[in-house]
Amino acid sequence: MKRSKGTRQGTRSILRRNRMQRSRLYISQIMHDYNEGDRVAIVLNGSQQRGMPHRRFQGRTGFIEKKQGNAWVVAVKDGNMQKTVIARPEHLKPLE
Repeated sequence: MKRSKGTRQGTRSILRRNRMQRSRLYISQIMHDYNEGDRVAIVLNGSQQRGMPHRRFQGRTGFIEKKQGNAWVVAVKDGNMQKTVIARPEHLKPLE
């Protein structure tokens, strides 16, 4: 059988949530208003597929650049490169 090489390949443990957290969505996390320059952590929420960044950015921290529709543009350092990640607020956690 040919191995899958999709974008969510190998994410069983990354996107898994414990029993008490399944299908639970915190409204304060979605309604949180970020400003430019705010520091955020990218924490993927497996129960929400819309606006989910790629799994390689799980656990990374970055800075908010701007708002784009319902999502936020986050500047993340990946090695020596500066990358932009577009993520909805349910996949972001404020730091500081």
